[in-house]
Amino acid sequence: MSGDRPWNGRRLHFVGIGGAGMSGLALVAAQLGAEVTGSDRSATSSYAKRLAAAGIVVLEGHDAGHVPETAELVVSTAIPEANPERAEGRRRGLRELHRAQLLGELTQLKPTIAVAGTHGKTTTSSMVVHALERCGLAPSYLVGGEVRSTGTNAAWGTGEWLVVEADESDRSLLALSPTVAVLTNAELDHHTTYASQREVDATFRAFLDLADTAVVWNRPELLQLVPAGRRVVPFDVSEPDLGPDGSAFELDGIRVEVPVPGAHNARNAAAALAACRLAGADPLRAAEGLRDFAGAGRRFEQLGVSPRGAVVVDDYAHHPTEVRATLEAARTLGARRVIAVFQPHLFSRTQRHADEFGEALALADVVVVCDVYPARERAEDFPGVDGHMVAVAAADHAAGRPVAWMPSLADAERHLRSLLREGDLLLTLGAGDIDSLGRSLLG
Repeated sequence: MSGDRPWNGRRLHFVGIGGAGMSGLALVAAQLGAEVTGSDRSATSSYAKRLAAAGIVVLEGHDAGHVPETAELVVSTAIPEANPERAEGRRRGLRELHRAQLLGELTQLKPTIAVAGTHGKTTTSSMVVHALERCGLAPSYLVGGEVRSTGTNAAWGTGEWLVVEADESDRSLLALSPTVAVLTNAELDHHTTYASQREVDATFRAFLDLADTAVVWNRPELLQLVPAGRRVVPFDVSEPDLGPDGSAFELDGIRVEVPVPGAHNARNAAAALAACRLAGADPLRAAEGLRDFAGAGRRFEQLGVSPRGAVVVDDYAHHPTEVRATLEAARTLGARRVIAVFQPHLFSRTQRHADEFGEALALADVVVVCDVYPARERAEDFPGVDGHMVAVAAADHAAGRPVAWMPSLADAERHLRSLLREGDLLLTLGAGDIDSLGRSLLG
C-alpha cells in the first residue's frame, strides 16, 4: 500500500452515490486510490456531475447489472434492503458497508475533528475547513454541503487533520474515531430514531466519549453530557454585534468578524475557532481567516435576484429552531418584507412539530407553506399529516399577516411571481427540493 494512496486495489460501488454524504465519500475514496463506481436515481444532480468530472462512473437508476464483478457495496440508511443492487450483492456474497463504517475508516487515517449537533453541523464544519485552509494547514474534509470557498464538499488534503460532519440522524456518528468532538447543541429530532430527549442525549454522550477532547456549547445541559475524564473546551459568544454584513464579537481578546448573519452563526464561529486552535492553528490567523468565509451550500445561500428585484436566499432549515434562527438572521438585513416559503421535510417531523414550525414562520411578513417532502417516509404511514397543518399553525401565530397554503412548488411559484417586489427578501426553507423553487424564480 502506498502511504498517500492507502486504498489502492480496493473497489467500491456506492448505491445512492448522488447525495452530499455519499458523493463526498466517493470523491475521497477515489483520491485514496480506490476504483469507484456508483448509481443513483439521477445522474444529473450537481453532486453526480462533480463525480463524473472526477472520472467516477455514475450509473442512472438502480439495477442488479450495475454491480461490478468484485466490489464492496457502500450504502446509506436511505437505501432499502430490497434495492436490487443490494439484493445482487447479497446473492454474490459481496461485502456491504454502511457509509458510516467507511467514514469511520477514514477517521483512523488522520487526527479528526468531528462536528455534531442537531443544528449547525454543516456551517461549523465548513468554518473549520475554511479557517484551517486560510492558516495553510490544508485539511482533508467531508462536509454535508459545499464549502463555497473550495467549491466542493470533500477533499483529501496534504495536511495533518481531517474534518468531518458527524450525523446523529441514524447514530452514524458512533462509528467514528474522532480526536476532537464538537457538539453545537442537542435537541430532539429524527423521530423515527429517537423517542425522547434522553435518547438524543445518550447518543451525543457516547459520541463525546469517543474523543480525547470535547468542544461543547457552554450550556449546563450540554456540559453534563461530557463523560468524566474527558477534556472539555466550552465555547460561547456574549452579545455579538449583528447586522446586514454578518456578526462580530470578541473571543479571548481577538475580534472575530463573520460575514454570515445571525447569532447562531456567531456561536458556530466560536465553536470552529476552538476546534482550529486544538488542531494547532494560530488563533489570530484563524479568526482573520473567517472574515472571508463564504458560507456553505444551502446555508443562507444567496441564489440571486428575481426579475422584480427581490433577493432570493435558500436555507436548509428543517427544524423549528433552525427556521427561527434563519428568520431572525434575515430580520437583521433591512429588507422591505421578509417572505418565507417553507417545505416541511418528513411526515414524522411535521407531525411532531407543526405548531412550532408555525410559530417560527410567523416571524416572516408573508408565509407560504408547501406540502411535505417525504424523503424516505410514506404518506400512508402518517394519515392526516401534511403541510396544511403547518400552514394552519402559521396562520394562528401570524397575527393577521398573510399565510398561503400552496401544496405544490408550481403553485408556490405562480403565487410568488405575482407577489415579489423590489426590496423583498425571499427565503426558501427546507431540506427537500425547495431550493429549485428559488432558482426558478430568478428567471
